Amino acid sequence: MSDTHFGFKTVDEGQKARMVRGVFDSVASRYDVMNDLMSMGLHRVWKAYTLAVSGAREGHQVLDIAGGTGDLSRAFARKVGATGGVVHTDINEAMLHTGRDRLVDEGLVLPTVICDAEKLPFPAERFDIVSVAFGLRNMTHKDVALAEMCRVLKPGGKLLVLEFSKVAAPLGKVYDWYSFNVLPRLGQLVTGDADSYRYLAESIRMHPPQAELKAMMKSAGFGHVDVHNLSAGVVALHVGLKC
Repeated sequence: MSDTHFGFKTVDEGQKARMVRGVFDSVASRYDVMNDLMSMGLHRVWKAYTLAVSGAREGHQVLDIAGGTGDLSRAFARKVGATGGVVHTDINEAMLHTGRDRLVDEGLVLPTVICDAEKLPFPAERFDIVSVAFGLRNMTHKDVALAEMCRVLKPGGKLLVLEFSKVAAPLGKVYDWYSFNVLPRLGQLVTGDADSYRYLAESIRMHPPQAELKAMMKSAGFGHVDVHNLSAGVVALHVGLKC
């Protein structure tokens, strides 16, 4: 079996999914609170920007991968209306249940599916839009997952990858200090789990930077890819068009 990375650690490929699942099982109930705290609320702005760039409209079919607690699924559902549809998915059962319960509490019932992005259980050319927010970096075979996302999109469909990325050089030292000192302590205080947020900081550094991810998306079958750097590159939105 081949090796892969789990943060800065090298592990067997077969172990990674279980280890990532453990991270999100641990933080699911406090995930949204931590997102607000560690991003100072900016994650809401990044997701709103993603929604605006998506061009989602009445009647569109949307697949939300790694949809977790349902922020983007909820927003897309409002855009596509009664004639459209949103499928809310995640590989992690605890995160998906938390998101489903939140959506139901708000009177929104969406198809909710536990699935692996590397083996999507949907037919080819099924969706107008596929989104994955803060989930791609946790996938073992990103190239396989991107190819699957391309497969299930209709011709002319759009993939939106919102992910932590490579921050602009002048902010590097400050960002590193915050990531490796503040985040784990905040995680311990709010969730009782410093290690999961140490993994978060490490996984961001191991994720492909903007240009490399753009090339991966093109190799996966996307004819055109735009990159939108947000908050000085702390986060980047990659937008791929399927020709």
